[in-house]
Amino acid sequence: MPRKFERSVQIKRPTAEVFAWHEMPGALQRLTPPWETVEVKASGVGVKDGARVELRSKIGPVWMTWLVEHFDYREGEQFCDRQLKGPFAKWEHVHRFADDGEGGCMLTDEIQYELPGGAAGAMAVGTVEQRLDQMFRYRHAVTKADLELPAQKAGRVLISGASGMIGSALVPFLQTQGWVVDKLVRRETREDGEIRWDPVATTINWPDNYHCDAVIHLAGANIAEGRWTTERRETLTRSRIESTRTLVNGLRQLSNLPTVFLSGSAIGIYGSRKDEVLTEASDGGSGFLADLCRDWEAEADPADTLGIRTVKLRMTPAGGALGKLLPIFKSALGGPLGDGQFWQSWISLDDWLRAVLQLLGDENAHGPVNLVSPQPVRQREFAQVLGKVLGRPAVIPTPAVALKLAFGQMADEALMASTRVEPAALELRNFKFLHPSLENALRHVLGRPE
Repeated sequence: MPRKFERSVQIKRPTAEVFAWHEMPGALQRLTPPWETVEVKASGVGVKDGARVELRSKIGPVWMTWLVEHFDYREGEQFCDRQLKGPFAKWEHVHRFADDGEGGCMLTDEIQYELPGGAAGAMAVGTVEQRLDQMFRYRHAVTKADLELPAQKAGRVLISGASGMIGSALVPFLQTQGWVVDKLVRRETREDGEIRWDPVATTINWPDNYHCDAVIHLAGANIAEGRWTTERRETLTRSRIESTRTLVNGLRQLSNLPTVFLSGSAIGIYGSRKDEVLTEASDGGSGFLADLCRDWEAEADPADTLGIRTVKLRMTPAGGALGKLLPIFKSALGGPLGDGQFWQSWISLDDWLRAVLQLLGDENAHGPVNLVSPQPVRQREFAQVLGKVLGRPAVIPTPAVALKLAFGQMADEALMASTRVEPAALELRNFKFLHPSLENALRHVLGRPE
């Protein structure tokens, strides 16, 4: 039996601008919810008639292939796609754009679909409708927030670590903001916009007369992965020191230097400081991670002497921690780490992206910047809020001794470090947080509206 799903959102931007955003490179990736496991296997250019997109999506343990084709393109008004191969008996999706009479745009997504399996398939209608509502709530929230950002000049940006968790989100975000993105890769190049480099050999294969307006350096091994054995500490150090040094020295070879260099760092530079409120003006702490961050940031300093505005992005060190916690909390086995009393700084991915965009264009932004929410929480509160959003209890603690046995030094300096960090530099620049509260941020990223 045919079914219809429809959802609309009002966006305070002209219709032509909203339509053009959807034709930008990276739009599809930008609109893919983080809870969906989706791989783009092949993609045509744009959304005009005949363009095709092939995807692999994971539903539970099963991978499915989707092949969709665009049709009925009407510039500034609509574009459509239909399933040629996939899990539905039929799927047609109309993206409709109309003036709202107030200088803005009404974006409507209308989907006509049929489920396979006759009466048995009809039993899954409720689940499908729920997933569609969850997905398009997210997509519309992202589209509206991204398009309503203040206009900012774009250019060409070079990114290291573009395939990492944060980098893979940053690339489509900047593309849909009008930036041309180049990527540093360690393997042989496969497509336009890739530049091969080797931090160990300290080489970058610059194209002839290469120039970019900005560089964002995110390369580095995951801090919160495995025990910090002697070998692992050396890997963490080399991956940051050698890559930053190679990149800065490589910039010296360019005849036309970029304007700005955003170099990764971490709030681990402050060490574990109990209840102390920490800002960019605070002294560094002690321990392996604090020392590593100091050395890491020092490698970026020579870019400043070249006349490149240099910003040090102090991020939370436990990247991907939420993804590792989710299976535990969904199975009702989650709870606080240790005694749960230490402070945990965090930031939503969308606010991280928006902050980076603002720092690219703010000519007065310079030096260290804490990329954290203005509302740090005790770890016990983090566990309680996550449990609430998922609709699961969060009362089973993980004893500190178990974490130390499993992770050694990393447990004290990363997993259970008390870092009550404030984003003083961002607030000084009037940065507007989209998700200042933890519950709001988790509901958005997990697709769990109240």
